[in-house]
Amino acid sequence: MFEQVRNMLVEELSVNKDDIKPESNLANDLGVNSLELADLILMCEEKFNLEINDDAVHEFITVADVADYLEKNAK
Repeated sequence: MFEQVRNMLVEELSVNKDDIKPESNLANDLGVNSLELADLILMCEEKFNLEINDDAVHEFITVADVADYLEKNAK
């Protein structure tokens, strides 16, 4: 799942692939702003056919947080 999240960050948000590690902080390390995070959430919802609630979004601090959530909740 990490690879899929990394690919979305690279392809859709133009994040440098070499900078993305599981422990990378989305905002501080990768420069993802709140609008880009919202875009990432929408992409994940569409790609994995799920709805991510607002409480979960607040827990998306690192790339691993997003990947772990998707692994647990993707259908």
